[in-house]
Amino acid sequence: MTIKKVSSIAKLEDLGRIKLSKSFFMRDFMYSEIANWYGVPNFPDHPKKAIYTGTLLCEQLLEPLQEKFGRIAIRSAYRSPSVNQLGNKKGHNCASNEKNFASHIWDYPDAKGYGATACIVIPSFLALYEKDQVNWQQLAYWIHNNLNYNHLQFFPKLCAFNIGWHEQPAREIYSYIQPKGYLLRGKAMNKEFEQFYPDLI
Repeated sequence: MTIKKVSSIAKLEDLGRIKLSKSFFMRDFMYSEIANWYGVPNFPDHPKKAIYTGTLLCEQLLEPLQEKFGRIAIRSAYRSPSVNQLGNKKGHNCASNEKNFASHIWDYPDAKGYGATACIVIPSFLALYEKDQVNWQQLAYWIHNNLNYNHLQFFPKLCAFNIGWHEQPAREIYSYIQPKGYLLRGKAMNKEFEQFYPDLI
């Protein structure tokens, strides 16, 4: 199904029904508390590009994570430019539109090309994390060694994290959980990192 523009409720329903991968539909990624609270529509200006980037995000990153760790929960994913700009203006933890192009704003490229990001929680990992049986670095290293991600950003609440796909992946891992800062930047897969995640295998 090709949708050039969302011009009616019927077109929006059709967009939501588009299957991006084995487990995920476009509708899964368009929920937004900011959009709901302020009454701002949250759907792409360019559906074809959003479907393209969302499909690769799902197929290359989210499906392998779900296959490995069980069901994943989506916290925040696609944002329209208007929703993201409002979230930034109101101080709701949204970076500027320019910084979110090819990230949460799936249908607009950044200077390097197209990309897509979702903020997710892995319930099975969270259960271990809350018991101090695992740490965020273990999951980060596993993803680094097994998936072709663009960036990861870890957050204290629920050990949620942004995971992004991009046409030109930077392979950067940053955390707001202690120890804060970059864990890896531009590193290739490395067998030596396997020592950091034995509890996840």
